[in-house]
Amino acid sequence: MSENTPAASTSAAPSPVRTLAVRIADELRAQLDVIAQLNDRSVTEEIRIALESWVQTSKSDPKVLARAETVRAEIEREAKTKQSAIEAIFGSSGAKPPRSRGASA
Repeated sequence: MSENTPAASTSAAPSPVRTLAVRIADELRAQLDVIAQLNDRSVTEEIRIALESWVQTSKSDPKVLARAETVRAEIEREAKTKQSAIEAIFGSSGAKPPRSRGASA
């Protein structure tokens, strides 16, 4: 199998595939090559499987969960500050400020 061939996705809906270049030591690459060969998979598939497993593990890591909650609270505070600023400028009458052409939200 080619390293450029996408592996079957484990999620319900397929998502776009993006390229990620990662620099690794020759020793690690050699080990990865052997593991991929032993598993009859491409190096790309092996890396994707490892990353998916790592992401799943991270989702239940208490430190990651605590940091995510901190970041979420920070985002909400910033959003409220910006919302208050917009209300101070344009009032809270429900009228939305006009969007300029080409502006992204």
